[in-house]
Amino acid sequence: MGRIAGVTAAETRERLLQAAAEVFAERGYDGTRVADIAAAAGVSNGALYAHFSSKADLLVSALKAHGPLMLAKLLAAAPDRSVAELLLIVGRWLPRRKGAPGHLIVEALVAARRDQEVARPMRDYLGERADWLADLVRAGQAGGELDPALPPDALAHFCLLLSMGSALITPNLHAVDDEEWSAVLTRVVAAFAPPATPQTEAEPPR
Repeated sequence: MGRIAGVTAAETRERLLQAAAEVFAERGYDGTRVADIAAAAGVSNGALYAHFSSKADLLVSALKAHGPLMLAKLLAAAPDRSVAELLLIVGRWLPRRKGAPGHLIVEALVAARRDQEVARPMRDYLGERADWLADLVRAGQAGGELDPALPPDALAHFCLLLSMGSALITPNLHAVDDEEWSAVLTRVVAAFAPPATPQTEAEPPR
């Protein structure tokens, strides 16, 4: 199995990323061989290595391809949405997340604890997302939506913890009522708003 006739290099890469997402989700990172992914994609090992340098590279690349930041999609679809509204929408979705992106992030996080070859690109992957979130927080602060006293990097880290934790604690392990979860999130996001300005008492008429 070499390069498939009539298939471009970009299509071969996409085929490999899709196969990687499915095989890693099914067998886990440690239980997957490069040959398994190549076979699932219908290409040779050599064709795989023409696109990816290692199994770790393939894992993180599959995560980037199949786990896009939902906030970025929502912002692109409705750029006038407030930052607080975006955080609420994504937060409400987190307990119900499922599919390849959730499986991939779990495999990548677990593998990164044991394998430095995975840990290095995962630090970059998480760093990029943390930077994006921190920039979003700064934009919300500049627009008067979020409290300027909030440290953007710490709030971005908080959002990452919620996102990654939701991939580990799936609904089949522990579920939460949608309305109750939404009520808690609403209170949390409301705490990010700028503090109310105390109203000054009106001067008595002269």
